[in-house]
Amino acid sequence: MKRKIIAGNWKMNNNNAQTKELIKQIAPLVKDAKCEVVVCVPFTDLDAARRAVRGTNIKLGAQNVHWAPKGAFTGEISAEMLLEQKVQYVIVGHSERRQYFGETDESVNARAKAAIAAGLKVIICVGETLEEREAGKTTEVVVRQTNAALKGFEKIDLKKVVIAYEPVWAIGTGRTATSQDANDTIAIIRKAVRKLYGKTAANAMRIQYGGSMNAKNAAELLAMPEIDGGLIGGASLKAEDFAVIVNSAK
Repeated sequence: MKRKIIAGNWKMNNNNAQTKELIKQIAPLVKDAKCEVVVCVPFTDLDAARRAVRGTNIKLGAQNVHWAPKGAFTGEISAEMLLEQKVQYVIVGHSERRQYFGETDESVNARAKAAIAAGLKVIICVGETLEEREAGKTTEVVVRQTNAALKGFEKIDLKKVVIAYEPVWAIGTGRTATSQDANDTIAIIRKAVRKLYGKTAANAMRIQYGGSMNAKNAAELLAMPEIDGGLIGGASLKAEDFAVIVNSAK
């Protein structure tokens, strides 16, 4: 049986003191979690978070990584820098990175490969916009993004990959896909993985749902057979809400 994974994406929120306090609040609420628990914090909070998660079952994640080990890339962070902070997971290709910062399928692939080569685990985000959904292009988009993200990967690399299906139209809007819609689209993503790497690898792949999962809808979403966890935005900034989601993943 796959172990579900719930990862909080804090985005650009919380200073060091707030980071320590939030993790302090979350830790006792999720200590008996049946799933893997990850918090993906801003770069400047990594040291504070590293100290705060020590002795807990919470794993540390970052929100982006560069494809080069070092160089003239102002504002970027390398995989080695993340490893120095004991980071285990890193988000790659989030829709906000694609929308606001020019991330492409090719750069997502390069970042993911660099992270895995360095020993990190990656959460690769895919998902369609509202316009693409209304045009009936959901399958086309998520299959293209999945194929591009995994280009050049060896089958053994997939053990370090989580895919997060994020319908862009549902992020931060309060809208969410129905549990059946989310399940069906994740099944499409899994089918794309199966075509690339075979049935065993596809079945072992953990694919999260990342479209406004919250304390109220988490149990229903996580009960669906294809959904292996959640990438949680706003709800991960509230200890009690995040704990409800984590403890719904059984």
